[in-house]
Amino acid sequence: MPARTRNILIIMGSVREGRRCPAIAAWVAARRPTSLNCEVVDLKDWHLPMDDETAIPATGVYANDHTRAWSAKVAGADGFVIVTPQYNWGYPAPLKNALDHLYDEWKAKPLMLVTYGGHGGDKCAKQLRTVAKGLNMKTVWTSPALTITRAQILGAPFDAEHDLKRHVPKVKRAWRQLENALR
Repeated sequence: MPARTRNILIIMGSVREGRRCPAIAAWVAARRPTSLNCEVVDLKDWHLPMDDETAIPATGVYANDHTRAWSAKVAGADGFVIVTPQYNWGYPAPLKNALDHLYDEWKAKPLMLVTYGGHGGDKCAKQLRTVAKGLNMKTVWTSPALTITRAQILGAPFDAEHDLKRHVPKVKRAWRQLENALR
């Protein structure tokens, strides 16, 4: 009997105008193993107001349609990839809000972290590992930290295929670890 296809959500952590996240998330998705089905999720498309639920997420009781929809989206995934820039040695607030909106939906699911920025995003990844542990997720060991230039961060031309090619081996290694964690 063939193994079922696993569904992975690639969550983009940045919602800013002019962001590099869509290009980088698509580039990461293109390097996935063929056994995985991936959907890129843009947090900009998810209206998740802060502090608008009456109960804490751990109860699983959601009063708002947008939270119930986010819950269904996350619960339906077998694993996750977060692609996010490092902002001031941390990660963007919309990503933290999206993670904190839920609790059990993340539990025991594998997570691959891909960060990027002028220094690659290691500090951002460290913080996300801590949050993922609090959500009882299984973060894979390899966390690619993609370095882009300051000029590219500020809007200079950026070609993911060309500018990120040196990171391909690490991204593929992280994908293999995520695929193995799904077994």
